[in-house]
Amino acid sequence: MSSGTLPSSANKKCREKIKAYLMGIRAIVPDASKASELYRNGFFGKPFGIKKPGPLEYREVLELSLVEALYLVEKGKLEVYSEDSKSPLSFEELVKHAEERIPEFKMLYEVYKDLREKGYVVRSGLKFGSDYSLYKEGPGIDHAPFLVHVFKSDAIIDPIEIVRAGRLSHSVRKKFIIAVIYPNNVARYAALEWFKP
Repeated sequence: MSSGTLPSSANKKCREKIKAYLMGIRAIVPDASKASELYRNGFFGKPFGIKKPGPLEYREVLELSLVEALYLVEKGKLEVYSEDSKSPLSFEELVKHAEERIPEFKMLYEVYKDLREKGYVVRSGLKFGSDYSLYKEGPGIDHAPFLVHVFKSDAIIDPIEIVRAGRLSHSVRKKFIIAVIYPNNVARYAALEWFKP
């Protein structure tokens, strides 16, 4: 089974919602054992102080992106609190918080959710200049074979941008994928490969 979705064992263990606290564009899970559970059962977040976390168990505080936090809230696995809230933020409140801080957040979330539901482990692709990097199994188990750039269906894309992204993905031995979001929040994908004439 791919670790991109929460396995049944995680569903049993996560019946009690895990608590996270907002810090700008991150949600922090301070309970090390709960953080380890989230990371181990789907490679969610990043353990503090570990540059390249693999498939091991980490007893560390976990840092989640807002996209990851929202996905886990939607799945009923996580509660997110702001500094001044005694009760967890609703899904809508968390979306509002994220949209105020991250351009095109809803579009990024829709692609993240769709790819997770397809069984991929979705991680930030920032170090590769992309929105996401995709794993079939997970960090430390396999290398991410895909880099994903997210665009609106009506976006005007500079061809040079596509060439740069394609060249970069080729140099790191990954396939370049364009994810296009349509007004009904349906994502379509096109994979591009570097070609030398």
